[in-house]
Amino acid sequence: MSKLLLCTGNGGKVAELRAMLPEAMELLSLAEAGLPNDLPETGDTFAANALQKARFAFERTGLMCIADDSGLEVKALSGAPGVYSARYAGVAKSDTANMVKLLREMEAVSDRSARFRTVVALVDDSGEHLFEGEVRGTITKEPRGNNGFGYDPVFLPEMSDLTFAELDAKMKNAISHRGQAVWKLVRWLSERSR
Repeated sequence: MSKLLLCTGNGGKVAELRAMLPEAMELLSLAEAGLPNDLPETGDTFAANALQKARFAFERTGLMCIADDSGLEVKALSGAPGVYSARYAGVAKSDTANMVKLLREMEAVSDRSARFRTVVALVDDSGEHLFEGEVRGTITKEPRGNNGFGYDPVFLPEMSDLTFAELDAKMKNAISHRGQAVWKLVRWLSERSR
C-alpha cells in the first residue's frame, strides 16, 4: 500500500480527496505526520502555493506529498478572490464571511460569470508534478444547498442547474475542478506504477 501525505488542514478537502483516491493508497493527514495544519502559502499563483505546501511537507517527512491550491475567480471582480479565496474576508478563513463579502460585491453586477480552478502538486523522490482542473459557471444571488464547503453554495457550474452545495458529493467530485485535477493525478500514478 502506498503512503500519501495530504497537505491540507481543510476537512472538506480531506473528505473529497479520500473519496477520489484509490483504496490502495493510505492517506495520511498533516497531524498524523506530525506537521502543523496551516502550511506556508505565500505564492501569488495556485501552482506556487500548492508546490510550496507539498515541498514543505516532503522536506520534513520524505513521504509522497500532495497539496492543492484552489480558488474562485470572478470575471467582474478582475479574477478576485483568486489565490485569496480562503481568506477573502480576513485571516480567520470563514466560509460564511467570504460568501457574504462576495455576494455584497456582486449586488449590482450583471455579468456573474466565474470559474473554480485547482492546481494539485505532487512532490516525491521522482520530482515535482502539477495537475490542473477548472469548472466554469456563475455566481448565484444567494446561497443554495448545504453540502460542500467554501463558495459551493453560491457557485452554479455550467453543466448543472444545482449549485455545488446542492449536489451530492459523488456528483460534485465527478464534475468539480478538484475532481478533474485529482483524476489526472490518479491516472498519472496508476501509469507510473505499471
